[in-house]
Formats: sequence, structure tokens, C-alpha cells
Amino acid sequence: MIYIGLTGWGDHYSLYEGAKPTEKLGTYAGYFPIVELDSSFYAVQPVSSMEKWIRETPTSFQFIVKAYQEITGHQRGESKYSSKEDMFTAFKESLEPLIQADKLAMVLCQFPPWFDVQAKHVQLLRYVKNQLKQYPVALEFRHQSWFAPEFKEKTLAYMKEDNWIHSICDEPQAGPGSVPTVLEATHKGKTLVRLHGRNVHGWNGPRQGETWREVRYLYDYNLFEMNEWVEKLQQLKKQSEDVYVVFNNNSGGHAAGNARTLIERMNIHYSDLAPRQLDLF
Repeated sequence: MIYIGLTGWGDHYSLYEGAKPTEKLGTYAGYFPIVELDSSFYAVQPVSSMEKWIRETPTSFQFIVKAYQEITGHQRGESKYSSKEDMFTAFKESLEPLIQADKLAMVLCQFPPWFDVQAKHVQLLRYVKNQLKQYPVALEFRHQSWFAPEFKEKTLAYMKEDNWIHSICDEPQAGPGSVPTVLEATHKGKTLVRLHGRNVHGWNGPRQGETWREVRYLYDYNLFEMNEWVEKLQQLKKQSEDVYVVFNNNSGGHAAGNARTLIERMNIHYSDLAPRQLDLF
């Protein structure tokens, strides 16, 4: 199956006309069967929040949970946890409601752009994977050295060996802090595709405040690019039982429309979406 959705559900205003803020997730689930939960990157989410989101979504709805930033080395400054063990315990406890409800698609470990090919980084990958071994876990690199000619096959072989789900990116090719689109599944059950847009001029802007994100992910995929991805997803479907696709080009409000267009062009019909108001025309 190919599941298509978005990163987060708060900012896609084209979906929410007339909906109250508290109704956003339920409204979102009327259009898409999956969502990437990104608030879990900034803070380990309370169990009560996870339980609330479970109640607001259909039985078959699935969450891709982005790993807490300290797990993937993004955290700067002192940790709020007394040890790495305590941090992993808290994160895993937050996932438990999703496990019990069968709504955890995977955990996404997205490593930072300075996380390049080094022995110490390979050791960290093995450590993180071991800590999260009971879950399906996706791995996304943001430094192109992992897919340089001399390392590409070794990287993919390691991911298969450690049973990582490959998080395949579509993004601008803008230097070391961007990765190529490598259409190879490393997990027979699941593959993740994240479409970040192709704003090459905005990709490496200064990271001051939140404005750089608004520029970086400002992009609207055209129909030619959509058709490219129809073919690519069909290729990936031959390699992996389920393919999860999330649009991350949220800045200009294009993600929701792009995702709906891709669903239409792939002629996909999801049978267990949340009820939503029918279009009048």
C-alpha cells in the first residue's frame, strides 16, 4: 500500500475552512491516512496527548513519530534528563499508547546536517537502533557523504543489516547538507519518502530564528515533478510492502494540495478516512 500525508497537521489552512482549532486533526484525518508527528522532536510528548490524538483519528490512521532531538544529536546545551537511559525510557513510554492502538507507523530518526561519515557516527547509529530495536525505525541522513560513491553501497548494506527503514528524500542538491534521492528500500516491510521541496536558493540560508524554515520549505511541486514521483513510488512499491509518503513543503501552504494531487494521479482511494463534509459542487 502507498500511504500519502503531510508533516504535522496544524498549518495546512486549505483543509480547515470553518473548522475549530480543536478539530484540525480530525479534519485532517478526513483527507489523509497518515501524519508525521513533529512536535515529538522538540519535546517528548505526554502520554495524555498521544491518547487524545488516538481518539481523534480513525482506527487505521497511523503516526510517523519524529525522534526527540537529543536522540539524534540536535540538542544543544544541557539535557533535561539525568541520563541517556532516562531519556530513551521517557521517549519509549510516550510511544506506548500508539503501540497499544496499533497506530505507530514508525519512528523517524533524522540526523543533523553535520552528521557525516565517521566511525563515531556509525557507532551512534548502532546505539540508537539498539535502544529502539522493538520499533520500526526510519533513518534519514542530511549529509551527502553517506551517499558519496565510495560509501553509498556500504551505507545501504549497513541499513539493511541493522533493519533500518530508508527515509528517502526529495530535496535541492545544494552542497554537503543535502542528500540525493536514492531509490532503494532497505526494509522489506516499509519505506519512507519525505518530499522537502526543491528550493535550491533557500536551502542553505542562515538559520536565525524560524524564518529560515519559511524560506527553505517554500515550494510548489508541478505536475511534471508529480508524475516523476508516481513512477518512482511504483518502483519502490516493488521493493517494499508499504511506502509512506509525507510532504514537508509547508511554508507556502502547498503541501496539502500537492499531496491530494499525488493521491489523485496515483488513483488511490483510502477506505477508512474520517467522515468529512462533502463538497457541494
